[in-house]
Amino acid sequence: MKRFIQLFIPPGNWQVPVLIVSGMLVGIGLLIFRASNAHSYLSDDPKTCINCHVMYTQYASWMHSSHRETATCNDCHVPQDNVVRKYLFKAKDGLRHATIFTARAEPQVIQIKQAGANVVQENCIRCHYDLVDMISAIQVSADGHEEGEGARCWDCHRETPHGTVNSLSAAPFTLVPRMNSVMPEWMEKSLKNKTTNE
Repeated sequence: MKRFIQLFIPPGNWQVPVLIVSGMLVGIGLLIFRASNAHSYLSDDPKTCINCHVMYTQYASWMHSSHRETATCNDCHVPQDNVVRKYLFKAKDGLRHATIFTARAEPQVIQIKQAGANVVQENCIRCHYDLVDMISAIQVSADGHEEGEGARCWDCHRETPHGTVNSLSAAPFTLVPRMNSVMPEWMEKSLKNKTTNE
């Protein structure tokens, strides 16, 4: 074991530079973790979805829907059948979203992907099974919808849960919570003091 650990220790004259570079990388990693609110993605808080400003309309339209009283974003958009599948889906979807939003490559109109549509359909049936059981909920499926087969719940229930128009024009006076500053308090105070002294 000791020999294995020694493989990762750089030679004497490289120890200080490696330590400095490692410290910088860890510091940058921690800053990115804090700036992106990465810890919030483990929760089910709907405000997490507006860490990216492009999701404001989805959040605002959900806030004015009847689903707000009983369901969070994750209740509909993340698998609920087991914890492993839930967090694997969140990780995969979150990584894709983070990559797209960081690269500023998001489309003008955000549309759900097939995997997400399947999960939403699954959750519609899970929550409303007592109502849809009478109309053969098993036949309602997001699979094959692109090829004209099957149907999704929101093909008929278009206004659920984001309203008729998935935009802020549906609720023009909606206030979306502001994102928390990533700047530490001591730095903000220091900058305020500096600007007032000038």
